Amino acid sequence: MRTVISIAIVIYAAISAAGIAARQPSGIAYYDADRLYDTLPSLFYDDRAYTPQGKYKWNGNRYLRKIGGIAAVVDSMALPVVALYGVENEQVVRDIIDRCGEDYSYVHRTLSTRNGLDFALLYWGDRLFIDRVESGFDYMAIYGSLDSRRIVLILCRYSSAAERLASKEAQDGDRTVIVMGRTDNFDTKGGLFRDATAAAETAGMGNALLSNGWKMLDRVLTDTVTRAEASVYARQWLLDERNRPAATFRGRRYAGGRSGRLPIYIYIR
Repeated sequence: MRTVISIAIVIYAAISAAGIAARQPSGIAYYDADRLYDTLPSLFYDDRAYTPQGKYKWNGNRYLRKIGGIAAVVDSMALPVVALYGVENEQVVRDIIDRCGEDYSYVHRTLSTRNGLDFALLYWGDRLFIDRVESGFDYMAIYGSLDSRRIVLILCRYSSAAERLASKEAQDGDRTVIVMGRTDNFDTKGGLFRDATAAAETAGMGNALLSNGWKMLDRVLTDTVTRAEASVYARQWLLDERNRPAATFRGRRYAGGRSGRLPIYIYIR
């Protein structure tokens, strides 16, 4: 009898947790980690600038400081899914997770790009369940279920292959389609996608500060059925003394910040 009661308690707890997750908004963030290299020279691409002898004098102390800074941003957002761009390899991703207070699982793929920088996805394993992952030059697509909603999350950097994949998924209509990253080449007037960051941009927001003001360099696109709006994760402690995103380098000068980009995020309700 005691065993039956214990099983019933476990089942009830699981059902309750699933119900709570279903009522919570499903938050997804995208953060450009701004060239988060380790300190070791690569055999496959030229990263000599990010070594102790390179022009940026990239050493262990600077690396660990940046790892801790990126992890602090991830923790402060407290979202079940955080996509990262600009991480050099899987060990870098593991180092970030080791510094996070939250218990994140991760997906990483080597993209074989010229600069050696990859995408990674940090996620809570009790909220996001991954079916499969596809990757190509400058994109990574994650298929799965987030809080029981079937989704495909596509991370991209100017990728025409990612646009074709996203278009196919939006036409099929079987999953919620979320595209995050540099989407300048996407057609948002063709009826398949909507720019979820457009309202924030119209309000004067952006995730990068250029010479002509704040600009939305990274964007969130969704299928046209999904009406959620995206925004910028802007906090004073992410800015420097001149209210710019606190970058790691200003030119060749080491500034000690996290990234020259602010995170963007979306809640799917």
